[in-house]
Amino acid sequence: MASPDPKTVKTRFCILSDTHNTKLFPAGDEENAYHEPLPTADVLLHAGDITNVGFMQEYQRMFDMIKSADAPLKIVIAGNHDITLDVPYYDTVGKARFHGTMEQDTDAIRELWTGEDAQKAGIVYLEEEIRTFTLQNGAQFTIYATPYQPEFCNWAFGYPREEDRFNPTSNPTDRQPKNPVPSFPAIDIMLTHGPPWGVLDETSFGEKVGCEHLMRAVRKCRPRLHCFGHIHEGWGAQRTNWATETSEPVPTDPDQLLKHGCAIVDVSKNSDKPLVFGEETAFVNAAIMNAVFKPWNAPWRIDMDLHLANQS
Repeated sequence: MASPDPKTVKTRFCILSDTHNTKLFPAGDEENAYHEPLPTADVLLHAGDITNVGFMQEYQRMFDMIKSADAPLKIVIAGNHDITLDVPYYDTVGKARFHGTMEQDTDAIRELWTGEDAQKAGIVYLEEEIRTFTLQNGAQFTIYATPYQPEFCNWAFGYPREEDRFNPTSNPTDRQPKNPVPSFPAIDIMLTHGPPWGVLDETSFGEKVGCEHLMRAVRKCRPRLHCFGHIHEGWGAQRTNWATETSEPVPTDPDQLLKHGCAIVDVSKNSDKPLVFGEETAFVNAAIMNAVFKPWNAPWRIDMDLHLANQS
């Protein structure tokens, strides 16, 4: 097995998803692991479903919570409930279905997440794109982000399950994805609203509902970390070894979740079992809500190594 790259720096991520307009419980809450403060981190990642149904007051409530987090970089994507960030969907379906006469200003909502206040707070709103960031600790990483998931009950950011948004084909007559996922080692982190098929994607009815095409792209990409939500029942984390196609769950302790307000995982080179880039991926379903939309689950605090800038 390859040894961890020495030209790296330990970097901390705070990861959450599917907050659905629910702020943190007060610090010291003895019944809810989703409590103040969010863990201090180099990077906060929010994997979508910020709101219940895309009202401006919902976004503002969550914006204020994320803004207050102790992380210099805060990366946010939308999810299927964030209907006003999917403007074509909102104009054709969402406005009439969910808001009626309470039409929302989609330009103002986008400005909230991309404007001057967001920039000063270190908030970066991503759509379906690839970006590279350099952090204050000297680390650099490239992230692939997308809010899209297989169509779900005619909500926002959906695509037909048979559509492959992620993998280009060699046949020039086939429809090619606009933003394909590149192969290893181009991507360090994937941030998607929905899970890949077979990974922390099982519903309470025992059905796996992740995306098969996304799984194929992840297998080709082999990122260090893949974060998502969407399937509330799938909260958890696992490490997947690509050579053996085996996975092991990341254990959590309910008492520690309550005490720290997060699940704590260290896969850096100083840990007992460092994650080796290219051989393994850490998958995290960070949905805060459980299956009945109660904020039962904790955020995740993940320590892992990233390449130093100009050392990749």
